[in-house]
Amino acid sequence: MKKIEKSSIYVCHTYYHVYVTLLKEFAKPKEEQGRASLILSKMSNDFEELAQRLAALGIFKEIFEYDEKRFEEFPELMKYNHPSKTFFMSIWNRYCFTKKYGKLQEQYIPTDFRKYENVYVFCDSDPIGYYLNWKHIYYHAVEDGLDTLRSSDLARADNAAHFELKAFLSKKLNIIFIQNGYGKYCLDMEVNDISVLKYPCPYYVEVSRAELMKRLTQEEKDLMLRAFVKDMAKIKQVIASKTQKTVLILTEPLCGLDVRKTLFMDLVKKYEDSYQIILKQHPRDELNYEKEFPEYLLVDRTVPMEMLNFFEDFRVDLVVSVFTELGNIEFAEEKLRLGRDFM
Repeated sequence: MKKIEKSSIYVCHTYYHVYVTLLKEFAKPKEEQGRASLILSKMSNDFEELAQRLAALGIFKEIFEYDEKRFEEFPELMKYNHPSKTFFMSIWNRYCFTKKYGKLQEQYIPTDFRKYENVYVFCDSDPIGYYLNWKHIYYHAVEDGLDTLRSSDLARADNAAHFELKAFLSKKLNIIFIQNGYGKYCLDMEVNDISVLKYPCPYYVEVSRAELMKRLTQEEKDLMLRAFVKDMAKIKQVIASKTQKTVLILTEPLCGLDVRKTLFMDLVKKYEDSYQIILKQHPRDELNYEKEFPEYLLVDRTVPMEMLNFFEDFRVDLVVSVFTELGNIEFAEEKLRLGRDFM
């Protein structure tokens, strides 16, 4: 029987993941808070000084950085990552890929997951999922974004042909690995709202993020603002600079940088005659908005969109996104999600 030495540990890939982690931790009884550990993956996001700010606030007992590696960085995996002529050869290649990828990841793992009572993983489709599967470590998956599975159920999309058979090979036999609840060692998957999902899954557990947010005390909101907002004066300047009807445009890492610049410039031009423009940069959007859109107010990429709910004097008339779900926004009079038709 394994020896449990520590409380929960969370593997986060984005600022939003850390935001949800804090919501979950603050929902615990006071005496249980401050015992969890946090892992920040450097694979797809630059967390800058977030770890230092969190450490100074004492919200987590341990904070690790994880140099998570994509499969492209391992040449020995390439021979398994190509189309196969037969279904059985495809499954064999995936079996080899799954086992080898998990093993190759081990050298970068920053802590022993077996010592933790609960392991929570956002994006178990990333290398960490393969590692936990290879190591036979049970974990809880957590939905990547707000209602992500509503528009992008990658477990089914990536395994469209013979899905039920592949799910059986993953969940029951551990021959291949499928994310989002279908891995053998995935205990369950937390989703924001089961009712909006097209396909049922016996491993889904509903945990409403809006309900978690409503439970926050003012003290907890202040702690979260101190954790995420590296330049409070700049945010207050944005708020104070509002002089008329305002639209908040949420950027997203869509297309190449040149096309992305054109896309959001088109959106800005559409609204600038009727609204004052505020741009909220997506955490993984690498376009230099300060250079390309210098005349508009900008909210830093390190601030999760939901943090703006915590500023009592921040209100906008309209918030516009392309694909980002807007259900948890409370500071806008009107919300518009453009979707695939816009693209």
